[in-house]
Amino acid sequence: MNIFKNSNYLVHRFPEHHAGTPTLSISELGYRFGNIDALLGISFQVSTSERLAVVGPNGAGKSTLFKIIAGVLKPTQGQVQIYGYEPKGHICIAYVPQRNLVDWSFPVNVADVVMMGRVSKMGPLRWPTKKDWGIVHRSLQLVEMEGFAKRQINELSGGQQQRIFIAQALAQEAELILMDEPLTGLDFNTQQDIFRILDMLREKKVTVLVAMHDLKLASERFDRVLLLNKRQIGYGLPQEVFIPQNLSQAYGNHLRMLTTKEGTLVIEDTCCEEGDHPHA
Repeated sequence: MNIFKNSNYLVHRFPEHHAGTPTLSISELGYRFGNIDALLGISFQVSTSERLAVVGPNGAGKSTLFKIIAGVLKPTQGQVQIYGYEPKGHICIAYVPQRNLVDWSFPVNVADVVMMGRVSKMGPLRWPTKKDWGIVHRSLQLVEMEGFAKRQINELSGGQQQRIFIAQALAQEAELILMDEPLTGLDFNTQQDIFRILDMLREKKVTVLVAMHDLKLASERFDRVLLLNKRQIGYGLPQEVFIPQNLSQAYGNHLRMLTTKEGTLVIEDTCCEEGDHPHA
């Protein structure tokens, strides 16, 4: 059973983590589609419980980067390590794809979707135990979706959809969660609900990477940011990375900047795909 369109994001068991190593370490990473460089020269590290925003225009390589980290794609150069090992086989990585990659017409309820996170723990030939169902229901409680356990997934709002995939990652007992544009299309209050859940994940020592467009939100709610446009333009604290030189290099003519009396930059990314809203 797989509700992801044309994809298999399940990962399987791997040996214990190396003590004292970063959650994620990437060195000179590159990926090519035929003769085209989708990513080139990406190097950074993320520590346990950090929250990293991966930012850049459409086509910058954000989704490709996440698929490489998750072990879905193999890099054409460079190295990715999760707690000292290559990504393939890691049970600790949860990848939450963009919502348009999910078949919301699939006849499955919320509890069953969250149970999919237990498959890598149980093994493919085992039926869920009472313990597994207990973990599923506790995961739904943590994201305040326990009352929706029997609800069909096509009946959920965008914010509720994100919550069940976070619950699935909790049921998987993931230590690294990759979320590909989870805030797109959500209103302000729903976004704040998602961030309250991300704060809870931090308390549980879970490391979270979020691909996003909103530069202001990335500056306000994340420990570090990675600015991409196929190449790595900047990595570090938001105030160090989101400087005019870097932003112009990333966005080119799709960026508008205003210097206010207070000296702050008001930034608008106008390169979003149709249906996306401008960010300020």
